[in-house]
Amino acid sequence: MNKHTHTHTHTTEINKPTIDSLGAVQMRIKASQSSGDRHSQSKSMVLQDSDLPQKPISRHRRNQSQHNVAGTLASEPSVEFKGENLNVARISESGKKQRKTWTSMWTVLTSDHLMFYKDRQQETSLKPGGKTDVVQLGGAVVEWTTEKSSKKNVFQLTTNTGSEYLLQADNYATANKWYDAIGKAVHSSVRTHFFLNHQHINITLCGMQITQQNSSKLKHSTSDSADKNGVKNRLKKFITRRPSMKTLQEKGLIKDRVFGCHLSTLCQREETTVPKFVRTCLDAVDKRGLEVDGIYRVSGNLATIQKLRFVVDQEEDLDLDHSQWEDIHVVTGALKMFFRELPEPLFPFRFFQPFVEAIKVKESKSKIQAVKKLIQELPKPNQDTMKLLFSHLNRVLAFSRKNLMSTQGIGIVFGPTLMWPELDSGNMAVNMVYQNQIVEFILIESREIFNLDKK
Repeated sequence: MNKHTHTHTHTTEINKPTIDSLGAVQMRIKASQSSGDRHSQSKSMVLQDSDLPQKPISRHRRNQSQHNVAGTLASEPSVEFKGENLNVARISESGKKQRKTWTSMWTVLTSDHLMFYKDRQQETSLKPGGKTDVVQLGGAVVEWTTEKSSKKNVFQLTTNTGSEYLLQADNYATANKWYDAIGKAVHSSVRTHFFLNHQHINITLCGMQITQQNSSKLKHSTSDSADKNGVKNRLKKFITRRPSMKTLQEKGLIKDRVFGCHLSTLCQREETTVPKFVRTCLDAVDKRGLEVDGIYRVSGNLATIQKLRFVVDQEEDLDLDHSQWEDIHVVTGALKMFFRELPEPLFPFRFFQPFVEAIKVKESKSKIQAVKKLIQELPKPNQDTMKLLFSHLNRVLAFSRKNLMSTQGIGIVFGPTLMWPELDSGNMAVNMVYQNQIVEFILIESREIFNLDKK
């Protein structure tokens, strides 16, 4: 993406299977959401307000049991919404910027695709092989944006190949439910890919990476390959016969990950109170990004960000001064992804409501003291990481004339990145306001809250 494109982000980021250079397949299998957010069978329907979930939905998916993998695969969720005109503009194709042209498109959402038709009639009359715009949702990023268009209610969909689409509806409720539906569709998508002719099967399971060589046990006939049930059964057998964790650790086949790891666990493993990756990224931005236009607001290339993530998770030596990471927006994008993928946010779940109540306090000094007290009650890794981050963001603000970042802009970017409620009870818009306000207030009063002036 163009480095000078400004994007306010409220992001839902999904990690889909990636294939490394050896052909090894990496599958990320996540626990399903609560039963209220699951559909037991594929359905097609017109997306109405009544279609939205009424019960609280757990945002804390990574904390749910992930051991029943076989059951997850057998009941793969498939949610489809179809039938509404949205204004659509493709602004980039495979990383190549395109001229923005808004077109009213008949939009159809399936479990893993978003399809755009010229009109409703085209959907029903389209012959096999006919032309339509089909967007793969695997590895996609969905985010609200106010900088890409003067229109209201615009959100951006970025695919894992670097293509970017703007979607808009004149009615906020319509735009919001499509934003929510697309996000849920991508979250719910569980995919299993096999490259049966390769000798390396790389499986990411429950936050661990297991490399199993010698695929002789997975050899099977051509007829079996065509049988989906056969593939699932073989996967079940492979999982149930996998070695114990202790055995894999002794053989060095399990590598602890950085992304998606609980903050306290990561810090304990690294024997620090601030993750090394966070420090490395902040140092890089301090060194060469403080004056960059739209720092933290502009999105980096998603494919490069995923590559950086892979390097970090593989415990390879990370040199952010290397030419492949020269786009500082890739570094900031990876840092934001790290915080978004924490199993529990930097502002822990149990502190969400207390911070909301504190930000409602009218009197300024009382508000500062209330927020400061809550931060002092945080676990040491959360407190120290927060202090380092906000100290850095203060330096970003010091160069606001050049980077064009304001406290409000940083609040919009980091609000939903650093805190969110454990249960989404349908008050997303209200929560987002408080999230932004809390981050903005802490940033403004960070010197007092974190005692930054004291040596």
